[in-house]
Amino acid sequence: MSRYVRLYIYFLRFSFSKAMEFRLDFYFRIVMDIIFYGINIGFYKLVFNHTGLLGGWNMDQMMIFISGYLIIDAINMTVFANNLWMISEYINKGELDYYLIRPVSPLFFLSVRDFAANSFLNLIMAGGILTWSIMSYPEKIGWYMVLFFIVMIILGTLLRYFVRMIFIIPSFWAQSGQGLEMIFFTLNRFIERPDRIFTGPLRIILTTALPFSIMASFPARILLENFDMLLLFHFLAVFLLFYFIVIRFWRKGLKAYSSASS
Repeated sequence: MSRYVRLYIYFLRFSFSKAMEFRLDFYFRIVMDIIFYGINIGFYKLVFNHTGLLGGWNMDQMMIFISGYLIIDAINMTVFANNLWMISEYINKGELDYYLIRPVSPLFFLSVRDFAANSFLNLIMAGGILTWSIMSYPEKIGWYMVLFFIVMIILGTLLRYFVRMIFIIPSFWAQSGQGLEMIFFTLNRFIERPDRIFTGPLRIILTTALPFSIMASFPARILLENFDMLLLFHFLAVFLLFYFIVIRFWRKGLKAYSSASS
C-alpha cells in the first residue's frame, strides 16, 4: 500500500508541474467548469420558478443534490477523466504493454496516472458550493451526517468510474470503444436528475443495471430525509456488485489482449 501512496504522490507532483507549463489550458479548464456549474444551477433555478417541488425536494434541498453531483463530476475530471480517455486507444494500438510490465496494478496505473491539476481548483469550488448549500439550509444538519454524505458521494464517484470502465473494457474485443463511450456520456446525464422523477422500468434500470440515478440522489436522500437503511443497503450492494464485475471483466479483457509484440 505504501508503494502506491508514494507512486501517487509522484503522479501529483508531475501533474502540477505539467499544468504550470500550459497555463492557457489551465485557466481555460477553470473557466469552462465555472460555466458548467452556472448552467446547472441556473437550470434548476429556472425550473423552480414554475414549481415548488421536484422529485419531492424544494430548491434548498435541490442545491445540496446539485452540489453532490458537481463534486462527483469534479472528482472525475480531476482524478480519472484524462486517463480513461486513453485506455481504448492503448488497447487498440497494442500500447498497453508499457503499463502491464510495471510492478503495480495496471488498472491503478492507467486510471490515476494523470491528475488534472486545473480541475482540482474546480473541485475546491464545488466543495464551496456544497458548504454554502449546507450552511444556508433552513434546517440543522449534523456534522456526522455531512461527513457520511461526503463518503457516499466519493463512493458514488467510484461507482461512476466502475460503470465507465464497463463501457471501456469491450475495446479488448472491438475495433473501437468510441461508440460505447458516447452511449456512456449520454446516460451520464441521468446523474444530474433526482431519482424519484423516474418511474416504472426506467427507474429500476437507472438504480440497478445502469445505476446513474443512485450516484448523487441516494447520498442526498440519506442526508436530507429520514435515514433509510434499505436505501443504504441498495447503494452499497450495487457498488460492490459493479466493483466485482469490473475486476473480473478487466482480467478477462487482459487475457484477450494482443500486445504490439504479438
